[in-house]
Amino acid sequence: MLLYSYTFLIFYHLHGKAENTLCQMLGDPKYPLLSKDGDITIGGVFAINRKETLPSFEFIQKPQLLSCSSVNIRDFRLSQTMIFTIEEINRSENLLPNVSIGYKIYDTCGSRMSSMSATMAVMNGQEFAAGDRCNGKPPIHAIIGESESSATVILSRTTGPFKIPVISPSATCECLSNRKDYPSFFRTIASDYHQSRALALLVKHFGWTWVGAVNSDTDYGNNGMAIFLNTAQEEGICVEYSEKFYRTEPEKLHKVVNTMKKATAKVIVAFVSFIEMGLLIEQLSIQNITGLQIIGVEAWITSKNYITPNTFHVMRGSLGFAVRKTKIEGFLDYVIKTFWDTAFPCSERDGNSSQNAGSCSRYQDLLSLKNYNEDVLEQRYSSNVYKAVYAVAYALHSLLKCKEQQGCEKSLKIKPQQVVEALKNVNFAVKMGDRVWFDSTGAAVAQYEVVNWQEDSDGSFQFKAVGYYDASLPPDQRLVLNTKNIIWAGGRLEKPRSVCSESCPTGTRKAAQKGRPVCCYDCITCADGEISNETDSNNCQQCPGEYWSNTENTECVLKAVEFLSFTEVMGIVLVFFSLFGVGITVLVAILFYSKKDTPIVKANNSELSFLLLFSLTLCFLCSLTFIGRPTEWSCMLRHTAFGITFVLCISCVLGKTIVVLMAFKATLPGSNVMKWFGPAQQRLSVFAFTLIQVLICVLWLTISPPFPYKNMKHYKEKIILECSLGSTIGFWAVLGYIGLLAFLCFILAFLARTLPDNFNEAKFITFSMLIFCAVWITFIPAYVSSPGKFTVAVEIFAILASSFGLLFCIFVPKCYIILFKPEQNTKQRMMGKTQTKSF
Repeated sequence: MLLYSYTFLIFYHLHGKAENTLCQMLGDPKYPLLSKDGDITIGGVFAINRKETLPSFEFIQKPQLLSCSSVNIRDFRLSQTMIFTIEEINRSENLLPNVSIGYKIYDTCGSRMSSMSATMAVMNGQEFAAGDRCNGKPPIHAIIGESESSATVILSRTTGPFKIPVISPSATCECLSNRKDYPSFFRTIASDYHQSRALALLVKHFGWTWVGAVNSDTDYGNNGMAIFLNTAQEEGICVEYSEKFYRTEPEKLHKVVNTMKKATAKVIVAFVSFIEMGLLIEQLSIQNITGLQIIGVEAWITSKNYITPNTFHVMRGSLGFAVRKTKIEGFLDYVIKTFWDTAFPCSERDGNSSQNAGSCSRYQDLLSLKNYNEDVLEQRYSSNVYKAVYAVAYALHSLLKCKEQQGCEKSLKIKPQQVVEALKNVNFAVKMGDRVWFDSTGAAVAQYEVVNWQEDSDGSFQFKAVGYYDASLPPDQRLVLNTKNIIWAGGRLEKPRSVCSESCPTGTRKAAQKGRPVCCYDCITCADGEISNETDSNNCQQCPGEYWSNTENTECVLKAVEFLSFTEVMGIVLVFFSLFGVGITVLVAILFYSKKDTPIVKANNSELSFLLLFSLTLCFLCSLTFIGRPTEWSCMLRHTAFGITFVLCISCVLGKTIVVLMAFKATLPGSNVMKWFGPAQQRLSVFAFTLIQVLICVLWLTISPPFPYKNMKHYKEKIILECSLGSTIGFWAVLGYIGLLAFLCFILAFLARTLPDNFNEAKFITFSMLIFCAVWITFIPAYVSSPGKFTVAVEIFAILASSFGLLFCIFVPKCYIILFKPEQNTKQRMMGKTQTKSF
């Protein structure tokens, strides 16, 4: 408790001592460059000069004041605009009718050190009367400035704790939109957030995907470029390099220029402040670097100072966003005469400054501009200063409760914080027609002109408006360009190209190059069955199942349907051999029919021979069902016809073999076997064997019949139209049954091979069965491995080969005897005995 009481007494004592302390100025005061007294004072902070000379710091004497030189015409015009606007308001009978506005305008010399000095001076004043005490109240109610973002950050951070409103006409850094860090900051220009995004949209609009980026190493340049780079990435724009420099770093400037010279990007986005851009243009001119399409920002794109015959050949065709040009009525006349006569503290006639007690030598550089007015109409920021001063006036007008007839309550004490709150609610129209109000970040609506550096026919230079950007419009309507009026880099009429890789044509896709930005890629032709029907496609699209890509891989077309056709060479050949087999079989049948009474025909069971010839004819004809476009009926017919006709054929051969064996057994004494296998039994056996196959086929067709099927697995580029087996068990049951009968026939014929030649044809049947089995055993692997229509061709070949084997082996020897050895076609010859031969 004692410790607390002691601490309280100490703080109370110190506080009382501070209250009684007189304000003292430490060091030399900094005087405003231009000033005027009034009931209410508005401060102004501008970089009226751009070069600062530092004094000697040898510590042997008191350092002298900083000296400034090299007039910055743009900021000088801004200060003139501020004074012009204040004088206009003071003459007004409606706005602050009985209140006069004064001003104190300080020069920062474009230096951060001087910016801090000017900020402290504008907040504190210069002189203190005896007995004045520190009350924490600033001598001004608002500050207009600075023109650059970095200097404005210094100004706003310094004035922020004192709630002094700062209104900048040209500080566009998005960092200043942070109301937590800059609660009392306002601006009559839009944030760079909009300009940076607009730059990316402009680059995208012209199809440039490969750009270089240069920015000032300041808050303005770094924040603006960061937003541009993020937006560019979202829009698919690649940045080859991103370099930055500051005005006091010549080494970095040379590095930037060398990078621009060596790079392949032909488009350069220069988010550079006014002063840095002058240094960059100077270096580009010295090194004669031409042909680069410079895309600029409002900070420098409309600066006439940079258009000279020496620099225009480098910067010709530059594009960029500029603050909208508006004409302030009466300002030109004011600049020419009134300012120098009334507001300027020194004239050529008066060598001393009575107001500031300083030497008029400090104004010599400004006096040289007395008759210079060529740049007035190009000063696009002047209207922003005009709006800023009026915004302060309207805020004060509401705070002082001004009325049209009664005037303002001048006795009211206005605190800067009240002005901040009043500025948030201002909404008025200036005489240029624009409406002034501040959004939630304290900025104005983003509205830009797109300007192009061009040369007129008379050799003069101009900034020609070729479009506009308005952030208040819908996204797809914000950027409007008239490309016909644009002159491109180097004075060309054709838009330059700036891409890392050329566009990939249709039928190809982009493949990223390893280790390089996404805009650098190779064009890879789409794989078969894939297409891309647009340029710069990232992926190829797979064609649907029944479609395939055309030769250019640009569209999906229906796949070619393949089947064994009657019109193709293979089909014609197979049809020929099929009909040829039918013809030969018919001729043999005719020959046998004509010689049916001869011993050789009778001895070889003529009834089974004719039935065999009939079945062979059907075998040859059934091969035709495998040719042509598969249909539901043809698929069922081809397999069942094949299975039944071949069983009929093999049944006849089997019957003939059994007849031969029975006939031989019948010649033995006491044998009576022929009565068990007479003509009726032979017909019944053929019918029974065939009926079994018919039943197998009926079950197959009933349970799961064959059907047309589009086979898209074997070939990707075409469809094989074939007959699906339906039930594979049914198919292999049909083939297995045929094979079983053929094998049984072969065994019986092989057993009868030693019988006398004149009494049987066992040798020929054995040989024909050997061929038959060999063909169908070979058929199985060939059938499984043959692709597409060749599968059908193999099956037809097996049918024809086995049919020709049976026909030739069984009937050709008999035809030979009938036609060429008729002397052997006798009963005695058939009954004769010959020596048996074994295989």
